Amino acid sequence: MPGEVHYHDYLQLDKILNAQFPESEKHQLPAHDEMLFIVIHQAYELWFKQLHHEADSIVTIMGKPALNDNSPELQTVVHRLNRIVTIMRVLVHQIDIMETMTPMDFLDFRDMLRPASGFQSWQFKELEAKLGLKFQHRHGREYYTSVLRKEHVELIKAAEENKSLLELVNDWLERMPFFKEEQNWKNFVLHTDTGTMPAFWAEYRYQYQHSLAEAERNNMEAFDKIFIDPAAEGEQVLSATASRAALFIMLYRGYPMLQLPFQLLNALLEIDEQLSSWRYRHMNMVHRMIGTRIGTGGSSGKDYLKAAADKHYIFKDIALLNSFLIERRKLPALPAELERKLGFSNANMG
Repeated sequence: MPGEVHYHDYLQLDKILNAQFPESEKHQLPAHDEMLFIVIHQAYELWFKQLHHEADSIVTIMGKPALNDNSPELQTVVHRLNRIVTIMRVLVHQIDIMETMTPMDFLDFRDMLRPASGFQSWQFKELEAKLGLKFQHRHGREYYTSVLRKEHVELIKAAEENKSLLELVNDWLERMPFFKEEQNWKNFVLHTDTGTMPAFWAEYRYQYQHSLAEAERNNMEAFDKIFIDPAAEGEQVLSATASRAALFIMLYRGYPMLQLPFQLLNALLEIDEQLSSWRYRHMNMVHRMIGTRIGTGGSSGKDYLKAAADKHYIFKDIALLNSFLIERRKLPALPAELERKLGFSNANMG
């Protein structure tokens, strides 16, 4: 019979509550707000650990060769993605607490922290890589690991080499069966010639083109590049096949079989939004605290953070698809055979 568990021991409070060592006390120049500064950043790192825990479990499920879209597994993925979103909201709101510290309060201990910097948060960089931020898309990629310890650089590099969540979502979307099964489209009504395109996409392209305002006519070039032209693949993470599947999910999400897939895609967009909110709040807080001075780690402070915030959108390929939606009343009517499948509980995307 194992011994009784005690709250204090279970949470390792001896370690946690005695893990704050202000530099200002070491220099015998007490700075009251340094304790707040330490606790908030420790809390960030603990939340990052939880985000890794959730992301790793999602990647494991999404990495399976088959995933039933009406299964508990996909429900688990959506649930955990939404948990990631909720945690990220907490990360954004923690900045409210940080901003109770004034610039003068920060100056009481700021210079004692050099060269330590939030830029050395390897957990955050590793998380970005696991979600899908590629090395070539990073701002300041020539030195983004230069201030990290060797063992932390290796963790980030390993995450970059493994399949990211975004790449696994691409694979999952490519397995969508509804366009591969020709019998689904035997009774599909067309209002245009198909040419070399599948019937649905020829019709959808026709309806999309006629929904555009005159100033939006150039959108057709982007439409063909993303959904039709195989030569364009490689310029974005989502393939043309995956992009078509994702757009179809967005358009017809009212069908029971597409509700969970839509929630998954929507959760990814929400993750990007929360990451962006966190980056911009952080940037504005840094500007408020130190103005145009350089960061303690030697970066350009606000300027670096703004450039990274503008560039580091992980799921931008999915967000871009919203440019190609049309009004519900103009959506092509789906054949009855396909409607039945989208309403049943046994459809499977791979």
